[in-house]
Amino acid sequence: MQPDPLILPGIKVVDLTQALAGPTCSMYLGDMGAEVIKIEQPGIGDVCRGWGPPFVEGESAYFLSTNRNKRGIALDYTKPEGLRIFHRLIDQADVFLVNLPRQASLDKYGLSAEACLARNPRLIHVSITGFGRSGPYADRSGFDIIAQAMGGLMELTGEPGDPPMRFPMAMADFSAGLYALISVLAALLARQHTGVGQAIDVSLVESQLNWLSYLAGSYFTTGVAPQKTGNQHPTITPYQPFKAGDGKWIVVAAGSERLWRKFCEVIGADEGLVNHPLFATNALRNVNRDQLTPILDGYLAMRPARAWVELLNAADIPSGPLYAVDEALNDPHIQARRMIVQMDHPSVGPFKSLAFPALFSATPMSYRIAPPRLGEHTDQVLAELGYDAEGIARLHAEGVAAGVNG
Repeated sequence: MQPDPLILPGIKVVDLTQALAGPTCSMYLGDMGAEVIKIEQPGIGDVCRGWGPPFVEGESAYFLSTNRNKRGIALDYTKPEGLRIFHRLIDQADVFLVNLPRQASLDKYGLSAEACLARNPRLIHVSITGFGRSGPYADRSGFDIIAQAMGGLMELTGEPGDPPMRFPMAMADFSAGLYALISVLAALLARQHTGVGQAIDVSLVESQLNWLSYLAGSYFTTGVAPQKTGNQHPTITPYQPFKAGDGKWIVVAAGSERLWRKFCEVIGADEGLVNHPLFATNALRNVNRDQLTPILDGYLAMRPARAWVELLNAADIPSGPLYAVDEALNDPHIQARRMIVQMDHPSVGPFKSLAFPALFSATPMSYRIAPPRLGEHTDQVLAELGYDAEGIARLHAEGVAAGVNG
């Protein structure tokens, strides 16, 4: 049986990123069939190899979640021969991902966009940093929580009166990885027409800021900064969680007048509520939600959560259970949609991670390579560059390169 065709056959990616943003981008490029070589410092590796617990057979669950479909090479590019090897890899690559925060570091090692594109004009050079390569904050260090704080959403997260609240995963990092992925794919398409590559500059802060979306639009229109609305939508009511009769939560999104009327019918509310002068339109329901919500709470407390979800979905009213993480990952719909990938790791054994969240009919994602152990593919990559066994042994002895066992 012939394997499925790949989306990015023959595309070579050199990945000098760590943590979440860059590794997310390179992992998805790998899922699409690109050949990804992840470069790490010998004996140190990607910083997230140490982020835990949990660890499984010495491997960080964090690292395992974002580094499949990559070959790993441990290379000390601060040494002259290590840097020559690094440059050779970049010169053969289609895409180079880097998240070194300082321009001075890029210049020192010849890894800047200008230097790399001068040697390899077809290269897509992707820089992912906290604040980007230009502007007054360009040299600042940036982590996800800084971007969440400066991107405007952290102040809006939580209930009115609560202190600022960080999103529980690295949303700015993950967003930057996705924007980098989109940009790489666009640049590869542009290269087909122009024949040349280009530099892409992605920042965590701007990736987070972009999530303001219609909230930014509201500010641009009114000049008034949006305020916390908690679990309620700023412009749609009802669009929120409700506690059902068994103490479990459901969410309801009645985003139109038709859905509002249907919702009232299903929960057993009479025409007096549907046409009440305080609730007759969405705009009125938004203004008067403090009076409406207790009334709806009373109706929804009359049945258990599962019963409400079944009744509301049977009436085509958008609704669903409010899941914990384990419930979300084990939902039968998620299983049926093949959102869980299981692979075998040489140290960990079978492990699971989340798939790319889109299904392709002709060129499906390819989950081929388990996340590499530090230096797992060093000798293999060096051999492909023309080093013989004696040369590889010398590189190990000189500390230029390292394998799994040093």
